[in-house]
Amino acid sequence: MADHGNVIISFDKVKFAYNPNKPILEEASFSIRQNSKITIMGQNGAGKSTIFKLITKEIKPESGQANVSLGATIAIATQVMKPENLEKTIEEFFGQVFDQDKKIYDLPKRIAEVLEIVHLTAPLDKKVKQFSGGQQARLLLAYALIQKPDILLLDEPTNNLDTQGIDHLTAFLMSYQKTVLVISHDANFLNAFTDGVLYLDSFTQKVEYYVGDYYNVLGEIEARIERERAKNAQLRKSIQDRKDKVNFFANKGGKMRALASKLRDQIEEAEDNMVEERQEDKTINDFTIPSQPEIIGPMVEIKSVGVMINNEPVHKTISPAITVRKKQRLLIKGPNGIGKSTLLQALASGTEEGAIITPDVRVGYYRQDFSGLDFDKTGYQALEEMMHNPWNQEIYATGAQFLLSSQILKNKVGSLSEGQKGLLCYARFVLQKPGLLIMDEPTNHINFRHLPIIAKALDEFEGAIILVSHVPEFVDQIKIDQVLDLETL
Repeated sequence: MADHGNVIISFDKVKFAYNPNKPILEEASFSIRQNSKITIMGQNGAGKSTIFKLITKEIKPESGQANVSLGATIAIATQVMKPENLEKTIEEFFGQVFDQDKKIYDLPKRIAEVLEIVHLTAPLDKKVKQFSGGQQARLLLAYALIQKPDILLLDEPTNNLDTQGIDHLTAFLMSYQKTVLVISHDANFLNAFTDGVLYLDSFTQKVEYYVGDYYNVLGEIEARIERERAKNAQLRKSIQDRKDKVNFFANKGGKMRALASKLRDQIEEAEDNMVEERQEDKTINDFTIPSQPEIIGPMVEIKSVGVMINNEPVHKTISPAITVRKKQRLLIKGPNGIGKSTLLQALASGTEEGAIITPDVRVGYYRQDFSGLDFDKTGYQALEEMMHNPWNQEIYATGAQFLLSSQILKNKVGSLSEGQKGLLCYARFVLQKPGLLIMDEPTNHINFRHLPIIAKALDEFEGAIILVSHVPEFVDQIKIDQVLDLETL
């Protein structure tokens, strides 16, 4: 690990809130030295992305100072491609990083190097719009890497990478001699290269800095939470004992009344000594996605599909045709860029010519970029629209099951964290009662603590599932009946 230099980022009593009633940061103070590799950790909605926005000056603190060393360059790997980049070629897209007045003679070599890191190959004249959503996310990651900034900000960088891609990125970050801050739920990836953790507590709105690898810090935080709980439990017992005595002595005369007054002072002191307990990432409870009961027979029949071969669309016949029925799961595999997401989108929208979804089947579609959600609606409205007869109590109860409180549901979907949007999608399925689930990378942005519970719910779903996932540990928890490998067609 590189030697750490001077402080490059410092927060001094930073306060910030999107909603006056729900502060995100409350007097957050910390400093990060040059060449550090830091994980930003905290519950969904704790303010991890807010930290990035304060560093890049996209937003300003309400009070306090968020400082970055003078002249330090910053690059952030965003998740969504800007519309103005879609018509650009790969060479034009990456070329805009550099001074337009200076010809960069080795630009193709630099592009090839960063594309290799994100495990993507592409001709320089191919347009950005010709790449799938997952591939565009890789391009955005490569766009940040090619800048070789003093401060590299990565938000869920492994979401669209396969195992080999994650290995390439990990190796790059381990040897990168500058500062890296990363938000990720991929514990193994984080443990491989980070040397410290910024822990954001959504309960206290404070930020704490821990030194050490990810797993050690995780253990340290959980042990500290347990110590705080134990201390508070002991103090609560002591306070209650004294209150019982106060009630008894207060009704007596003379010295007993004086003793009661003294005990009241001790109770006040003990209450002052109660510590604010951190709340570790809560895990969602077991849940069931009810299925559409009335559909009998095949849910989907797939006779042919469109795939991308050598960057050209080709239609391939499937013989024999694939039929997916209730309680069956179809896993679709293939290398990046072959058209998995495009196929799922065509299936969900009913535009895949070679596939027939049985009429009246309700389709629940998990898009990896959440583009199926209306970002201008509130979380409550996003749940309400999934119900035939909306019932206020059921909507709030379902939201709470996925850690989406009534307060969170009042906010617009666009203001939710990526993890909260993912959980909102699962809450929508519970209310929708679909016959068929089409799942495109259903682990993206989801806290790793929730994944076994989600896998269990999908495994027990009584309807049919068509699944694309680059996380084998997740897929292994779901009984797969059929596999369609697009590469072998």
